[in-house]
Amino acid sequence: MSPHAVGRRHVQRSVAAGVPLALLAALVVAGTASAASPAQPRVTHTATLGDLPLGTFSNALLPGTVDNDRGVDLGGIGSDLYPAGRKGEFWTVTDRGPNGQIKVDGKKRRTFPVAGFDPAIVKIRVCGDTVTVLDAIPITTSSGKPVTGLSNQAGRDEAPYSYDAQTPLAYNPNGLDTEGIVRAKDGSFWLVDEYGPSLIHVSARGKVLTRYVPKGLGLTGTDYPVVEALPSVLLHRKTNRGLEGLAQLPDGDLVMALQSPLSLPDATAGDTSRTTRLLRFSPKKRAVTAEYAYRFDPVNVVDPSEDDPSELKISSVVAVGRDRLLVEERTDKAARLQTVRLTRSADILGGPFDSDTTSPSLEQLDDPASAGVPVLGKRLVVDLGTVAGVPGKIEGVARVDHDTLALINDNDFGMTDGTGAFDPQGRLVDSGIETTVTYVRLPRGI
Repeated sequence: MSPHAVGRRHVQRSVAAGVPLALLAALVVAGTASAASPAQPRVTHTATLGDLPLGTFSNALLPGTVDNDRGVDLGGIGSDLYPAGRKGEFWTVTDRGPNGQIKVDGKKRRTFPVAGFDPAIVKIRVCGDTVTVLDAIPITTSSGKPVTGLSNQAGRDEAPYSYDAQTPLAYNPNGLDTEGIVRAKDGSFWLVDEYGPSLIHVSARGKVLTRYVPKGLGLTGTDYPVVEALPSVLLHRKTNRGLEGLAQLPDGDLVMALQSPLSLPDATAGDTSRTTRLLRFSPKKRAVTAEYAYRFDPVNVVDPSEDDPSELKISSVVAVGRDRLLVEERTDKAARLQTVRLTRSADILGGPFDSDTTSPSLEQLDDPASAGVPVLGKRLVVDLGTVAGVPGKIEGVARVDHDTLALINDNDFGMTDGTGAFDPQGRLVDSGIETTVTYVRLPRGI
Protein backbone atom coordinates (compact mmCIF):
# COMPACT_ATOMS: atom_id res chain seq x y z
CA MET A 1 0.00 0.00 0.00
CA SER A 2 1.19 3.51 -0.78
CA PRO A 3 2.13 5.64 0.92
CA HIS A 4 0.57 4.22 4.05
CA ALA A 5 -1.96 1.56 4.93
CA VAL A 6 -4.36 2.25 7.73
CA GLY A 7 -6.83 0.06 8.83
CA ARG A 8 -9.60 -2.30 10.07
CA ARG A 9 -40.11 -22.24 -2.19
CA HIS A 10 -41.96 -23.22 0.05
CA VAL A 11 -45.48 -21.83 -0.29
CA GLN A 12 -48.32 -23.11 1.88
CA ARG A 13 -51.76 -22.94 0.35
CA SER A 14 -55.03 -23.51 2.22
CA VAL A 15 -58.55 -22.41 1.37
CA ALA A 16 -61.33 -22.73 3.94
CA ALA A 17 -64.30 -24.72 2.75
CA GLY A 18 -67.23 -22.64 1.68
CA VAL A 19 -65.34 -19.51 0.64
CA PRO A 20 -67.40 -17.91 -2.13
CA LEU A 21 -65.90 -18.15 -5.60
CA ALA A 22 -66.38 -14.38 -6.09
CA LEU A 23 -64.17 -13.71 -3.05
CA LEU A 24 -61.51 -16.09 -4.31
CA ALA A 25 -61.57 -14.32 -7.68
CA ALA A 26 -61.18 -10.96 -5.99
CA LEU A 27 -58.20 -12.24 -3.99
CA VAL A 28 -56.55 -13.53 -7.15
CA VAL A 29 -57.04 -10.19 -8.92
CA ALA A 30 -55.68 -8.28 -5.94
CA GLY A 31 -52.64 -10.54 -5.74
CA THR A 32 -51.96 -10.15 -9.44
CA ALA A 33 -52.18 -6.37 -9.23
CA SER A 34 -49.77 -6.32 -6.29
CA ALA A 35 -47.27 -8.52 -8.08
CA ALA A 36 -47.47 -6.38 -11.19
CA SER A 37 -46.93 -3.08 -9.37
CA PRO A 38 -43.50 -1.63 -10.00
CA ALA A 39 -40.86 -2.27 -7.37
CA GLN A 40 -39.59 0.74 -5.44
CA PRO A 41 -36.01 1.91 -4.88
CA ARG A 42 -34.65 0.31 -1.71
CA VAL A 43 -31.56 0.11 0.44
CA THR A 44 -29.87 -3.25 -0.02
CA HIS A 45 -26.77 -2.80 2.12
CA THR A 46 -25.26 -0.46 4.68
CA ALA A 47 -21.71 -0.43 6.08
CA THR A 48 -20.13 1.82 8.70
CA LEU A 49 -16.63 3.21 9.21
CA GLY A 50 -15.17 2.20 12.56
CA ASP A 51 -13.49 4.53 15.03
CA LEU A 52 -9.93 5.59 14.23
CA PRO A 53 -8.34 8.48 16.18
CA LEU A 54 -7.64 11.36 13.85
CA GLY A 55 -4.19 11.93 15.33
CA THR A 56 -3.22 8.32 14.68
CA PHE A 57 -4.45 8.55 11.10
CA SER A 58 -2.82 11.89 10.29
CA ASN A 59 0.53 11.28 11.97
CA ALA A 60 0.92 7.94 10.20
CA LEU A 61 0.73 9.84 6.90
CA LEU A 62 2.74 12.93 7.84
CA PRO A 63 4.42 12.51 11.24
CA GLY A 64 4.00 15.36 13.68
CA THR A 65 1.17 17.15 11.91
CA VAL A 66 -1.39 16.63 14.68
CA ASP A 67 -0.30 17.13 18.29
CA ASN A 68 -3.80 17.03 19.78
CA ASP A 69 -6.81 15.59 17.94
CA ARG A 70 -9.18 16.59 20.79
CA GLY A 71 -10.82 13.18 20.72
CA VAL A 72 -11.89 13.45 17.09
CA ASP A 73 -12.02 10.28 14.99
CA LEU A 74 -11.42 10.00 11.26
CA GLY A 75 -14.52 11.18 9.43
CA GLY A 76 -15.44 13.64 6.75
CA ILE A 77 -14.42 11.19 4.02
CA GLY A 78 -17.93 11.45 2.59
CA SER A 79 -17.09 14.46 0.43
CA ASP A 80 -17.24 12.19 -2.63
CA LEU A 81 -17.08 8.59 -3.78
CA TYR A 82 -15.39 7.20 -6.91
CA PRO A 83 -15.11 3.52 -7.93
CA ALA A 84 -11.60 2.11 -7.42
CA GLY A 85 -11.96 -0.82 -9.81
CA ARG A 86 -12.46 -3.80 -7.53
CA LYS A 87 -15.89 -4.70 -6.19
CA GLY A 88 -16.69 -2.82 -3.00
CA GLU A 89 -13.66 -0.52 -3.25
CA PHE A 90 -13.84 3.25 -3.67
CA TRP A 91 -11.71 6.35 -3.60
CA THR A 92 -12.94 9.05 -1.24
CA VAL A 93 -11.60 12.40 -0.11
CA THR A 94 -11.83 14.28 3.16
CA ASP A 95 -12.81 17.90 3.27
CA ARG A 96 -10.75 20.55 5.09
CA GLY A 97 -11.06 18.72 8.40
CA PRO A 98 -13.00 19.18 11.63
CA ASN A 99 -14.52 22.65 11.69
CA GLY A 100 -17.42 24.42 13.29
CA GLN A 101 -18.92 27.77 14.12
CA ILE A 102 -19.20 29.59 17.44
CA LYS A 103 -20.79 32.98 17.98
CA VAL A 104 -18.63 35.58 19.70
CA ASP A 105 -20.14 39.01 20.30
CA GLY A 106 -22.99 38.09 17.99
CA LYS A 107 -20.76 37.12 15.05
CA LYS A 108 -19.96 33.59 13.89
CA ARG A 109 -16.35 32.51 13.91
CA ARG A 110 -15.04 29.53 11.91
CA THR A 111 -13.16 27.12 14.17
CA PHE A 112 -10.47 24.58 13.21
CA PRO A 113 -10.10 22.33 16.29
CA VAL A 114 -7.36 20.22 14.67
CA ALA A 115 -5.52 22.91 12.73
CA GLY A 116 -2.69 20.56 11.70
CA PHE A 117 -5.05 18.18 9.90
CA ASP A 118 -4.12 17.64 6.27
CA PRO A 119 -6.81 16.68 3.71
CA ALA A 120 -6.31 13.19 2.36
CA ILE A 121 -7.42 10.87 -0.41
CA VAL A 122 -8.68 7.70 1.24
CA LYS A 123 -9.26 4.32 -0.39
CA ILE A 124 -11.94 2.24 1.33
CA ARG A 125 -13.46 -1.22 1.04
CA VAL A 126 -17.03 -2.14 1.88
CA CYS A 127 -17.08 -5.65 3.36
CA GLY A 128 -20.15 -6.88 5.21
CA ASP A 129 -21.34 -4.13 7.52
CA THR A 130 -17.91 -2.52 7.83
CA VAL A 131 -16.06 0.18 5.90
CA THR A 132 -12.32 -0.42 6.08
CA VAL A 133 -9.55 2.02 5.17
CA LEU A 134 -7.22 0.32 2.69
CA ASP A 135 -4.92 3.20 1.86
CA ALA A 136 -4.53 6.90 2.47
CA ILE A 137 -2.63 9.55 0.53
CA PRO A 138 -1.91 12.94 2.11
CA ILE A 139 -2.34 15.96 -0.14
CA THR A 140 0.91 17.90 -0.15
CA THR A 141 2.63 20.90 -1.71
CA SER A 142 5.45 20.73 -4.25
CA SER A 143 7.98 20.42 -1.43
CA GLY A 144 6.00 17.67 0.31
CA LYS A 145 4.50 19.79 3.08
CA PRO A 146 0.85 19.40 4.14
CA VAL A 147 -1.50 21.74 2.31
CA THR A 148 -3.74 21.90 5.45
CA GLY A 149 -7.42 22.79 5.33
CA LEU A 150 -7.00 26.36 6.56
CA SER A 151 -8.54 29.40 4.91
CA ASN A 152 -6.56 31.03 2.09
CA GLN A 153 -7.17 34.75 1.89
CA ALA A 154 -8.08 37.39 4.46
CA GLY A 155 -11.14 39.35 3.42
CA ARG A 156 -12.34 36.60 1.09
CA ASP A 157 -12.40 33.46 3.23
CA GLU A 158 -13.61 33.03 6.77
CA ALA A 159 -11.01 33.93 9.39
CA PRO A 160 -9.73 30.72 11.07
CA TYR A 161 -9.87 30.30 14.86
CA SER A 162 -8.95 27.72 17.49
CA TYR A 163 -11.48 25.15 18.76
CA ASP A 164 -13.00 27.59 21.27
CA ALA A 165 -13.07 30.52 18.82
CA GLN A 166 -10.79 32.55 21.08
CA THR A 167 -7.44 32.42 19.28
CA PRO A 168 -6.96 33.55 15.66
CA LEU A 169 -5.03 31.16 13.43
CA ALA A 170 -2.86 32.08 10.46
CA TYR A 171 -4.28 31.95 6.95
CA ASN A 172 -2.59 29.48 4.60
CA PRO A 173 -2.65 30.10 0.82
CA ASN A 174 -1.89 26.38 0.30
CA GLY A 175 -5.02 25.35 2.22
CA LEU A 176 -7.69 23.32 0.41
CA ASP A 177 -11.30 22.56 1.22
CA THR A 178 -11.38 19.48 -1.00
CA GLU A 179 -14.66 17.99 -2.20
CA GLY A 180 -15.24 16.03 -5.46
CA ILE A 181 -12.75 13.39 -6.65
CA VAL A 182 -12.10 11.37 -9.82
CA ARG A 183 -9.10 9.31 -10.85
CA ALA A 184 -7.50 9.72 -14.28
CA LYS A 185 -6.24 6.84 -16.41
CA ASP A 186 -2.63 7.71 -15.54
CA GLY A 187 -3.31 7.22 -11.81
CA SER A 188 -3.40 10.91 -10.92
CA PHE A 189 -6.40 12.50 -9.25
CA TRP A 190 -8.57 15.52 -9.92
CA LEU A 191 -10.26 17.30 -7.03
CA VAL A 192 -12.40 20.38 -6.62
CA ASP A 193 -12.19 22.89 -3.81
CA GLU A 194 -14.55 25.39 -2.21
CA TYR A 195 -12.11 28.14 -1.26
CA GLY A 196 -10.94 29.40 -4.67
CA PRO A 197 -13.09 27.87 -5.93
CA SER A 198 -10.62 25.66 -7.72
CA LEU A 199 -9.92 22.53 -9.73
CA ILE A 200 -6.83 20.68 -8.52
CA HIS A 201 -4.67 18.15 -10.33
CA VAL A 202 -2.90 15.86 -7.84
CA SER A 203 -0.28 13.21 -8.54
CA ALA A 204 -0.81 9.55 -7.67
CA ARG A 205 1.29 10.24 -4.53
CA GLY A 206 -0.82 13.22 -3.47
CA LYS A 207 1.38 16.12 -4.59
CA VAL A 208 -0.51 19.12 -6.00
CA LEU A 209 0.59 19.48 -9.63
CA THR A 210 -1.60 22.45 -10.57
CA ARG A 211 -4.40 24.40 -8.93
CA TYR A 212 -6.76 26.07 -11.43
CA VAL A 213 -8.56 29.10 -10.00
CA PRO A 214 -10.80 31.92 -11.30
CA LYS A 215 -9.21 34.69 -13.32
CA GLY A 216 -8.46 37.62 -11.07
CA LEU A 217 -8.27 35.66 -7.79
CA GLY A 218 -4.72 36.81 -7.14
CA LEU A 219 -3.75 33.91 -4.89
CA THR A 220 -0.06 34.23 -4.04
CA GLY A 221 2.40 32.54 -1.71
CA THR A 222 1.52 28.96 -2.62
CA ASP A 223 4.04 26.14 -2.68
CA TYR A 224 2.60 24.73 -5.91
CA PRO A 225 1.66 26.14 -9.36
CA VAL A 226 -1.53 28.21 -9.56
CA VAL A 227 -3.15 28.93 -12.95
CA GLU A 228 -6.00 31.40 -13.40
CA ALA A 229 -8.06 29.42 -15.92
CA LEU A 230 -11.64 29.46 -14.58
CA PRO A 231 -14.22 32.15 -15.43
CA SER A 232 -13.82 35.24 -13.27
CA VAL A 233 -17.54 35.20 -12.48
CA LEU A 234 -16.76 32.38 -10.03
CA LEU A 235 -15.14 34.97 -7.78
CA HIS A 236 -18.73 35.62 -6.66
CA ARG A 237 -19.12 32.20 -5.07
CA LYS A 238 -20.83 32.14 -1.69
CA THR A 239 -18.53 31.69 1.28
CA ASN A 240 -18.06 27.95 1.86
CA ARG A 241 -20.11 27.20 -1.27
CA GLY A 242 -17.56 26.81 -4.04
CA LEU A 243 -17.04 23.85 -6.38
CA GLU A 244 -18.41 20.65 -4.86
CA GLY A 245 -19.24 17.99 -7.46
CA LEU A 246 -16.84 16.53 -10.04
CA ALA A 247 -17.41 14.00 -12.83
CA GLN A 248 -15.13 12.48 -15.45
CA LEU A 249 -16.70 11.94 -18.87
CA PRO A 250 -15.67 8.97 -21.07
CA ASP A 251 -13.52 11.25 -23.25
CA GLY A 252 -11.56 12.42 -20.20
CA ASP A 253 -13.17 15.83 -19.89
CA LEU A 254 -14.20 16.93 -16.40
CA VAL A 255 -17.49 18.49 -15.29
CA MET A 256 -17.48 20.64 -12.16
CA ALA A 257 -20.60 21.67 -10.24
CA LEU A 258 -20.89 24.90 -8.33
CA GLN A 259 -22.53 23.93 -5.06
CA SER A 260 -24.87 26.93 -4.87
CA PRO A 261 -25.93 29.92 -6.96
CA LEU A 262 -23.41 32.74 -7.12
CA SER A 263 -23.87 35.82 -4.95
CA LEU A 264 -24.41 37.92 -8.03
CA PRO A 265 -24.84 40.80 -7.78
CA ASP A 266 -25.18 40.32 -4.01
CA ALA A 267 -25.85 37.81 -1.23
CA THR A 268 -29.62 38.32 -1.39
CA ALA A 269 -29.69 37.30 -5.05
CA GLY A 270 -27.61 34.20 -4.31
CA ASP A 271 -29.70 33.15 -1.32
CA THR A 272 -33.00 33.36 -3.21
CA SER A 273 -31.83 32.00 -6.57
CA ARG A 274 -32.47 28.45 -7.83
CA THR A 275 -29.94 28.61 -10.68
CA THR A 276 -26.40 27.34 -10.34
CA ARG A 277 -23.73 26.42 -12.88
CA LEU A 278 -21.82 23.43 -14.27
CA LEU A 279 -18.51 23.84 -16.09
CA ARG A 280 -16.74 21.51 -18.51
CA PHE A 281 -12.95 21.44 -18.38
CA SER A 282 -10.53 19.88 -20.86
CA PRO A 283 -7.36 18.55 -19.20
CA LYS A 284 -5.73 18.48 -22.65
CA LYS A 285 -6.45 22.15 -23.30
CA ARG A 286 -6.15 23.09 -19.63
CA ALA A 287 -9.19 25.26 -20.10
CA VAL A 288 -12.93 25.50 -19.46
CA THR A 289 -14.67 24.62 -22.73
CA ALA A 290 -18.36 24.91 -21.80
CA GLU A 291 -20.65 26.26 -19.09
CA TYR A 292 -24.26 25.30 -18.33
CA ALA A 293 -27.12 26.76 -16.31
CA TYR A 294 -28.64 24.22 -13.93
CA ARG A 295 -32.01 24.90 -12.32
CA PHE A 296 -32.86 23.45 -8.89
CA ASP A 297 -36.36 22.19 -8.13
CA PRO A 298 -38.20 24.30 -5.52
CA VAL A 299 -36.71 23.70 -2.09
CA ASN A 300 -39.93 22.24 -0.66
CA VAL A 301 -39.96 19.71 -3.51
CA VAL A 302 -36.43 18.58 -2.76
CA ASP A 303 -37.08 18.67 1.00
CA PRO A 304 -40.71 19.02 2.18
CA SER A 305 -39.49 20.14 5.62
CA GLU A 306 -37.50 23.09 4.24
CA ASP A 307 -38.63 26.51 2.97
CA ASP A 308 -35.28 28.30 2.59
CA PRO A 309 -33.95 28.12 -1.00
CA SER A 310 -30.43 28.93 0.21
CA GLU A 311 -30.31 25.38 1.62
CA LEU A 312 -30.29 23.92 -1.91
CA LYS A 313 -26.95 22.49 -3.02
CA ILE A 314 -25.35 20.23 -5.61
CA SER A 315 -22.97 17.85 -3.88
CA SER A 316 -22.26 15.14 -6.42
CA VAL A 317 -22.22 14.68 -10.18
CA VAL A 318 -21.59 11.32 -11.86
CA ALA A 319 -20.99 10.55 -15.54
CA VAL A 320 -23.55 8.02 -16.82
CA GLY A 321 -22.83 8.29 -20.54
CA ARG A 322 -20.90 10.20 -23.15
CA ASP A 323 -22.69 13.45 -22.38
CA ARG A 324 -25.06 12.49 -19.56
CA LEU A 325 -24.71 13.23 -15.86
CA LEU A 326 -26.41 12.14 -12.68
CA VAL A 327 -26.78 15.25 -10.52
CA GLU A 328 -27.56 15.27 -6.79
CA GLU A 329 -29.74 18.13 -5.57
CA ARG A 330 -29.93 18.20 -1.79
CA THR A 331 -30.42 19.88 1.52
CA ASP A 332 -28.81 18.46 4.66
CA LYS A 333 -31.86 16.24 5.22
CA ALA A 334 -33.01 15.13 1.76
CA ALA A 335 -31.72 14.57 -1.77
CA ARG A 336 -32.99 13.90 -5.28
CA LEU A 337 -30.97 12.52 -8.19
CA GLN A 338 -31.60 13.88 -11.68
CA THR A 339 -30.12 13.08 -15.07
CA VAL A 340 -29.13 15.82 -17.51
CA ARG A 341 -27.65 15.81 -21.00
CA LEU A 342 -24.90 18.28 -21.83
CA THR A 343 -25.67 19.77 -25.25
CA ARG A 344 -23.87 22.37 -27.34
CA SER A 345 -27.05 24.43 -27.54
CA ALA A 346 -27.05 24.81 -23.74
CA ASP A 347 -23.52 26.23 -23.54
CA ILE A 348 -23.45 29.77 -22.07
CA LEU A 349 -19.66 30.10 -21.74
CA GLY A 350 -18.38 33.53 -22.68
CA GLY A 351 -21.89 34.97 -22.92
CA PRO A 352 -23.41 37.88 -21.01
CA PHE A 353 -23.91 35.85 -17.84
CA ASP A 354 -20.17 35.40 -17.43
CA SER A 355 -19.94 39.14 -16.81
CA ASP A 356 -20.68 40.51 -13.35
CA THR A 357 -22.03 43.72 -14.94
CA THR A 358 -24.95 41.99 -16.68
CA SER A 359 -28.26 43.02 -15.15
CA PRO A 360 -30.30 41.16 -14.26
CA SER A 361 -27.75 38.45 -13.57
CA LEU A 362 -28.44 34.79 -14.28
CA GLU A 363 -29.03 34.31 -10.57
CA GLN A 364 -31.64 37.09 -10.49
CA LEU A 365 -33.83 35.63 -13.24
CA ASP A 366 -37.05 34.13 -11.80
CA ASP A 367 -37.46 31.97 -14.91
CA PRO A 368 -34.23 31.79 -16.94
CA ALA A 369 -35.77 29.60 -19.66
CA SER A 370 -38.51 32.16 -20.33
CA ALA A 371 -35.79 34.80 -20.55
CA GLY A 372 -34.09 32.84 -23.32
CA VAL A 373 -31.42 31.10 -21.22
CA PRO A 374 -30.86 27.47 -22.36
CA VAL A 375 -31.31 25.78 -18.98
CA LEU A 376 -30.36 22.08 -18.90
CA GLY A 377 -33.33 19.74 -19.12
CA LYS A 378 -33.47 17.06 -16.43
CA ARG A 379 -35.26 13.86 -15.44
CA LEU A 380 -35.82 12.58 -11.91
CA VAL A 381 -34.19 9.21 -11.25
CA VAL A 382 -34.88 8.80 -7.54
CA ASP A 383 -36.04 10.85 -4.58
CA LEU A 384 -33.72 9.57 -1.84
CA GLY A 385 -35.85 11.27 0.79
CA THR A 386 -38.51 8.61 0.18
CA VAL A 387 -36.12 5.65 0.46
CA ALA A 388 -36.06 4.20 3.97
CA GLY A 389 -32.56 3.78 5.41
CA VAL A 390 -30.79 6.55 3.47
CA PRO A 391 -28.95 8.84 5.94
CA GLY A 392 -28.86 12.63 5.79
CA LYS A 393 -26.20 14.82 4.22
CA ILE A 394 -25.32 12.52 1.31
CA GLU A 395 -22.38 14.16 -0.45
CA GLY A 396 -20.90 11.30 -2.49
CA VAL A 397 -22.59 9.15 -5.13
CA ALA A 398 -21.01 6.39 -7.22
CA ARG A 399 -22.50 4.10 -9.83
CA VAL A 400 -21.95 0.45 -8.92
CA ASP A 401 -23.84 -1.02 -11.88
CA HIS A 402 -26.85 -0.20 -14.07
CA ASP A 403 -29.27 -0.74 -11.19
CA THR A 404 -27.26 0.15 -8.09
CA LEU A 405 -25.80 3.29 -6.56
CA ALA A 406 -23.43 3.64 -3.63
CA LEU A 407 -23.95 6.68 -1.39
CA ILE A 408 -21.69 8.11 1.30
CA ASN A 409 -22.59 10.73 3.88
CA ASP A 410 -20.47 13.48 5.37
CA ASN A 411 -20.53 13.06 9.16
CA ASP A 412 -18.53 16.28 9.71
CA PHE A 413 -16.01 14.36 11.87
CA GLY A 414 -18.72 14.11 14.55
CA MET A 415 -18.62 17.90 14.96
CA THR A 416 -21.49 20.20 15.87
CA ASP A 417 -21.62 23.98 16.03
CA GLY A 418 -21.69 26.06 19.18
CA THR A 419 -19.84 26.12 22.48
CA GLY A 420 -21.15 22.66 23.40
CA ALA A 421 -19.09 20.97 20.69
CA PHE A 422 -16.28 20.35 23.21
CA ASP A 423 -16.28 19.52 26.90
CA PRO A 424 -14.46 21.63 29.54
CA GLN A 425 -11.25 19.68 28.83
CA GLY A 426 -11.42 20.56 25.15
CA ARG A 427 -12.44 17.06 24.05
CA LEU A 428 -15.05 16.50 21.36
CA VAL A 429 -18.63 15.83 22.38
CA ASP A 430 -19.30 13.53 19.44
CA SER A 431 -22.56 13.97 17.52
CA GLY A 432 -22.91 10.20 17.19
CA ILE A 433 -23.31 10.43 13.41
CA GLU A 434 -21.19 7.79 11.69
CA THR A 435 -19.75 7.64 8.20
CA THR A 436 -21.77 5.08 6.23
CA VAL A 437 -21.78 3.68 2.72
CA THR A 438 -25.31 2.82 1.60
CA TYR A 439 -26.23 0.81 -1.49
CA VAL A 440 -29.54 1.67 -3.17
CA ARG A 441 -31.09 -0.48 -5.88
CA LEU A 442 -33.11 1.25 -8.58
CA PRO A 443 -35.58 -1.16 -10.24
CA ARG A 444 -35.69 0.92 -13.42
CA GLY A 445 -31.96 1.56 -13.48
CA ILE A 446 -30.43 4.88 -14.47
